[in-house]
Amino acid sequence: MAADNNNTDAQDEKEIPAKERHVNETTEEVQPLVASTKSKDSKLTLYHWTQSFNSQKVRLAIAEKGLKCEEYDVSLPLSEHNEPWFMKLNPAGEVPVLVHNDNVISDPTQILDYLEQNFIDENTQKLIPDEESMYYTRVQHYRELLDSLQMDAYTHGCILHPEITVDSHIPAYATTRIRAQIGNTESELKKLAAENPDLKDAYIAKQRRIKSKLFDHDNMKYLKRLLDELENVMDQVETELQRRVEETPEEGSQVWLCGDFFSMADVSLAVTLHRLKFLGLSRRFWGNGNRVNVETYYERVLDRPAFRRVLGHVNNILISAVLPTAFRVARKRAPSFVGTALLVGILGGASYLAFLYFKRRLTTLS
Repeated sequence: MAADNNNTDAQDEKEIPAKERHVNETTEEVQPLVASTKSKDSKLTLYHWTQSFNSQKVRLAIAEKGLKCEEYDVSLPLSEHNEPWFMKLNPAGEVPVLVHNDNVISDPTQILDYLEQNFIDENTQKLIPDEESMYYTRVQHYRELLDSLQMDAYTHGCILHPEITVDSHIPAYATTRIRAQIGNTESELKKLAAENPDLKDAYIAKQRRIKSKLFDHDNMKYLKRLLDELENVMDQVETELQRRVEETPEEGSQVWLCGDFFSMADVSLAVTLHRLKFLGLSRRFWGNGNRVNVETYYERVLDRPAFRRVLGHVNNILISAVLPTAFRVARKRAPSFVGTALLVGILGGASYLAFLYFKRRLTTLS
């Protein structure tokens, strides 16, 4: 998806507030993010949200390939993905978005393909075999199979209906919070559409998509059908991993989904399993002797250095589900710098306590 280049560079720079700028690592010179795509020497820049499933896939691929990339956190809980500057970058208002020179790519599958096709020197790890390779079709098959899973439906469904989960890492209050946030998002998009006539169609289209998707995600019959489909996919993955084990009988040999190499299919599978674990679905789909190859695979994934860097931290739901509202109040309504600093300090302390709580919980559940 191409960026909107109708304005001049000067106009672009004026329209992008200081919050939406990044710092050049070598010169410490502040430069507008969108304008930087016009430079041949521009860096690889990723707009993402840490807890976004598709963002996690892209970030894991970048880490596995060893690419240098500037990352810009677009906070979904703070609705930064709905702000006009981001909607101009991606009219769908969704993360991730990759910017490289004059190219702006917003579809996660296209981003992964772009990375593989454009960073191909001998020092960069390949995640997709050459088309002539016997492994190419296998990797693409499992990429498509895993990417067809409705992970946003699983995520929202498990939050709205915690009764379908076991040992979920999502706190109980998240259900009430997410329902309130849904209503707030709809009214927020209406307001933004009225305030930004040039983006009105994009905002209205996003509002309709969200309303339709979340109606489905709150439907138990729909969720149960998706979970049954996931059972079928996990069966296929278990069978494929068993083939790898049979092909490589040597003890201590590491095999991955499509061979003895970590591929783009493994990126999809690793992040999928991590999300299912977080949602409280791991007991249903592996563990306790059920799909032992999937269980062993996931344990090995957790030890990969790139995976630990991208996904090894605690996903702190408290910060994303509750504190953003307070931070928004502090940002917009605090009467003085001192008052704002005090409030943010208190919230920071609460965040740290929440981090410790979830760290202990995850350690206990591991």
